[in-house]
Amino acid sequence: MPSNLASTALMLIGTAFLLLAAVGVTRMPDLFTRMQAATKASTLGVGCVILSVAVHFGDLGVMARAAAVIVFVLLTAPVAAHMIARAAYLIGVPQWDGTIVDELRGRYDLSANILHSRAAQDGVLERDG
Repeated sequence: MPSNLASTALMLIGTAFLLLAAVGVTRMPDLFTRMQAATKASTLGVGCVILSVAVHFGDLGVMARAAAVIVFVLLTAPVAAHMIARAAYLIGVPQWDGTIVDELRGRYDLSANILHSRAAQDGVLERDG
């Protein structure tokens, strides 16, 4: 009985995060903020739902597979989002008009695919040639 309560609670929390991710995707103004909402909330949501399944079944094999799925999602979702955002930035996907900070502006050399650090631009550090 307690495992059913925990499983139900985890499932509700997971679906709430997934709902928030869906709302974020529809409500955010540009690709970059939509991706943030989609990756963070959906990663937590999927993790809670998978954990709920593991608690519900209570089998070691199911728990091991659930743990593997959770680790896989936690490792791949942020990397995939980063790569998509980087590609979108490099091809010039427009940012929201209310965007205040663009830390890559003027620091990325498109021809050489080199990101210059702020310290190197300020002359504090020299880049190895």
